[in-house]
Amino acid sequence: MQHDEPIDPFHGDPTDPTAGLSDPEGDTYGELSTQERADLLADLAELEVYQVLLSPKGIRGLVVDCEDCREPHYFDWDLLRGNLRHLLDSGRPRVHEPAYDPDPDHYVTWEYARGYADAVDDMVEE
Repeated sequence: MQHDEPIDPFHGDPTDPTAGLSDPEGDTYGELSTQERADLLADLAELEVYQVLLSPKGIRGLVVDCEDCREPHYFDWDLLRGNLRHLLDSGRPRVHEPAYDPDPDHYVTWEYARGYADAVDDMVEE
């Protein structure tokens, strides 16, 4: 069985030493609300459309401005998909670091990707 991420050695272990921890800002994580789950599922569906439309144009993924570190994070399609699925499954975001030396010309924002998809959809309707 292949995994998209490293396996948590304490998964399901009642003696997990991190079980009661919260993040450094004091936020605790728990079950996602119905709306949060719906939003994540919508993001995953949109991501598939964006990849199909933009990969042939040389776009490797999306760039997201990180509120925590105030730096842009460059995510290739598979990594972003894995991060969204992880959040959907666990209710916790993954720990992240900025990508090593990405070429910003190969990444677009969510807004750009959404606008591009909307434009393609409008052209198809006409």
